Amino acid sequence: MNDPSIKVGVVTDQTGPLSVLGIANANIAKMVVDDINAKGGLLGRRIDLILEDSATTDSVAEGKAAKLVEQDKVDVILGGIYSSTRQAIKRAAVERGKKLYIYPEQYEGQECHPLIFCTGPVPAQQLEPSIPWLMQQTGAKKFYLPSADYIWPHVMNEKVRELVTANGGQIVGEEYFPLDHTDYGRTVDKIMSSGADVVFNTTVPPGVAPFLEQLHRAGFTKRGGHLMCTYFEENIVGMFPAEHIDGLYGCLDYYHGVADPFSKQLLAQYDRLYPGSSKFTSGSAATGMYRGLKLWETAVREAGTLGQDAVIRALDHAKIAEGPGGPAQMVPGQHHVRLNMYIAQVKNGTLNVVKSMGAVDPKECMQSVK
Repeated sequence: MNDPSIKVGVVTDQTGPLSVLGIANANIAKMVVDDINAKGGLLGRRIDLILEDSATTDSVAEGKAAKLVEQDKVDVILGGIYSSTRQAIKRAAVERGKKLYIYPEQYEGQECHPLIFCTGPVPAQQLEPSIPWLMQQTGAKKFYLPSADYIWPHVMNEKVRELVTANGGQIVGEEYFPLDHTDYGRTVDKIMSSGADVVFNTTVPPGVAPFLEQLHRAGFTKRGGHLMCTYFEENIVGMFPAEHIDGLYGCLDYYHGVADPFSKQLLAQYDRLYPGSSKFTSGSAATGMYRGLKLWETAVREAGTLGQDAVIRALDHAKIAEGPGGPAQMVPGQHHVRLNMYIAQVKNGTLNVVKSMGAVDPKECMQSVK
């Protein structure tokens, strides 16, 4: 491995409000790159991982992405959790830097750029299987949608409305709040008086904790109401008193309870290397980071070169036979991944898988392949 190293840039939130999630992304990037290097590297060359902290601040993320492209001359960039962070990285790395960018987080979909590939689940994967299933299992018809006021909740709620209506239900309330909103008294009163069977939550930290506490105090689940929040995973569940989230349903591409041998082996390796509070989970992009790096590695091996056009052509149909939650495959032309999806429910502070939905298509925009 005497040739110059291959450079992989990762921008993630290692400090700031999302640090517990961002640190897990940094950890998994180190783990995957170390594994590839231990097996002889890629194309006979060592991979150098350049990790940058975006500090949960979009302007910082944009600056770090620019540094990776302009100074470090990386071959690929991965990272970002919030959609606004993706847009910041995109401005610097993709629009100005013309660099291949892999976005690993579950998000609202609709990113359609020839240089961007997305490796987390999107609304068609999280909602199309889970909303009809929940309505069927519980008999729920009335949904209330308390939401943070940014792009992801707006797009998710459109999809929820479409699915609930198609399955004979109705939306009895839809409200949007600043991310740090804390007083949900009036909203909780409306939820209780609306007869809502399901609260489909897209409020996010820091506002989600006071909302769930106030909803719990009002007795929503005690009277038979159901909570659903698609992004809840093991890092996030640990942030709440167990009684505030008991019974909550989520839908993601992986949970610690997924029992296939490779998923268990991967989790054991991660926990051995990185014990502590930043767990390997799906909702916070760590599974998408693993998948993104392994799909990119597969594409580079197939292309036999780091030439960006050749790598993109190979990445367009790249697949891995094993990954967290099962195999994964880029859907040709979509730049998004076909994933196994799972519904889990919180019981006594633990997420238990209650339904495996099998492989689900992302149904994202088609792009022409050069």
